Amino acid sequence: MPKQLLASENLVLPPLHRHWIVLVRGAAPVVLGAALILGLLNLAAHGLVAADVRLLLAVATGAFVGLRLLVVGLRWEGDTLTVTDQRVVLEQGVSQRSSRVIPLYRVQDVSTAQTLLGRLLDYGTIDIDVAGAGGVERFTYVSRPERVRDHVFVEAGRFSRAS
Repeated sequence: MPKQLLASENLVLPPLHRHWIVLVRGAAPVVLGAALILGLLNLAAHGLVAADVRLLLAVATGAFVGLRLLVVGLRWEGDTLTVTDQRVVLEQGVSQRSSRVIPLYRVQDVSTAQTLLGRLLDYGTIDIDVAGAGGVERFTYVSRPERVRDHVFVEAGRFSRAS
């Protein structure tokens, strides 16, 4: 969520994190790799490697997996999309933070795209076409992208009717 809301600004949608599939995509290779390594240690190296060495390798593998899962979770936590009645705020990153603020009066078009898996699990990409030099701002792996698109359209429409 933006650090502060502007004066008289109200949330339309609370800060949205990327879809949970991002966590699965980041964690699955590491967890599967660790399971393979631990399986090989137990089965193939049982008689070839001392028990203490196998235990040390298992602990090191577990520590690596835990650290990687922490990194994946922090990255997921750090990426948010917030819609207010005055702007759309895209924030990304943990150690290097970037923030893009799109005033709703500059929104010209909002489009969504979903893969087959995205349609099944209800996530997709949102492209916000911004008037001026900004071009298109993209936020991927958004949960319920049509709902977000509709909220941005409704709020942006208030500005076009007011002018």
